[in-house]
Amino acid sequence: MDEKMIPYFSHEGDMSRMERANKRLWVVILILIVALVGSNGAWIWYESQFQVVEEKTEIEQDVKTDDGDAVVSGIGDINYGTSEAENN
Repeated sequence: MDEKMIPYFSHEGDMSRMERANKRLWVVILILIVALVGSNGAWIWYESQFQVVEEKTEIEQDVKTDDGDAVVSGIGDINYGTSEAENN
């Protein structure tokens, strides 16, 4: 392979362009870090405006099962009665 020489003037021009590009990238990185910290801080501030209230409600219900199992849900009571194995 033949080695080709690059003129010094051309090399210096490329290096100065890369330095400018690297400076721009650092600026973009710093802006993104500030935006990340700022958005997380904004969410923490937003969430801290609300008060968490927990209420426990107990519901007591009497169910006649006639010696069977009763399944109580929000829809209504379901009584399965007794199985045939228990009757014998």
